[in-house]
Amino acid sequence: MRLGVLDVGSNTVHLLVVDAHPGARPLPAHSHKAELRLAQLLDESGAIGPDGVDKLISVVKEALQAAEDKGVEDLLPFATSAVREATNADDVLARVKAETGVELQVLTGAEEARLTFLAVRRWFGWSAGKLLVLDIGGGSLEIAYGIDEEPDAAVSLPLGAGRLTAGWLPADPPAPEDIRALRRHVRAQIARTVGEFSRFGRPDHVVATSKTFKQLARIAGAARSAEGLYVQRDLKRESLEAWVPQLAGMTAAQRAELPGVSEGRAGQLLAGALVAEGAMDLFGVETLEICPWALREGVILRRLDHLPAM
Repeated sequence: MRLGVLDVGSNTVHLLVVDAHPGARPLPAHSHKAELRLAQLLDESGAIGPDGVDKLISVVKEALQAAEDKGVEDLLPFATSAVREATNADDVLARVKAETGVELQVLTGAEEARLTFLAVRRWFGWSAGKLLVLDIGGGSLEIAYGIDEEPDAAVSLPLGAGRLTAGWLPADPPAPEDIRALRRHVRAQIARTVGEFSRFGRPDHVVATSKTFKQLARIAGAARSAEGLYVQRDLKRESLEAWVPQLAGMTAAQRAELPGVSEGRAGQLLAGALVAEGAMDLFGVETLEICPWALREGVILRRLDHLPAM
């Protein structure tokens, strides 16, 4: 069957269309995305303003048309931290449903972490052993650890690259004192969770997902996306630590000129790098591997698991 996943994230609204059936890997057929930056459209009270809701509804309608055009039989719509944490989330969800017919499922942070972990486990298989999975989104950082398909520990922290950029790094390029303050904040938040994971022992394999990690790996020398999904891409802490001060001295426009960095994500790349560096340091990770599958694939795989066998 042809499935569609509509992901209303903190940075983008992304429709992923795949051809899938139980027992087989989902094959991407179409991708439609729009940069909305919901995490940066919150007002002082933490609500998504009328203009932001209007934009969201417009983008959802576009995605629905794209899903119809591509013959999607079953649409799986969900929202993550930007909608989840908005003070007017119920009103936003009601308007989206009333004007588009789409009932967004709001995932908890722990659910995000578990579904991303499932996708990573299926990608690497059982031979990867105990996995530690890191995922930096626009609004949150997800961390999960385990040896099965369901992680033993899964947490979500409010350390998304878009959220931190909007709240901590207002200048372009950012002021050194703001960078230091953000670095302290990030490491204090991550440090509180390390003990929850360390009691399970060291992981056999450390994996990262998300656009932020992919772009950081690319500027540190990993293969281009054009070289395909199955090329191994790693990020070394040593390389990342060398890049952080360089990113700190650049404007967003200068970062956008780096290999693999999109103009839309360039402004938040430094905040993402500080989160990645802090996580790798505090968890004692020297090298991690980038996984091409993440939350959207996890949602698809969970749906397929509940379909009857052919």
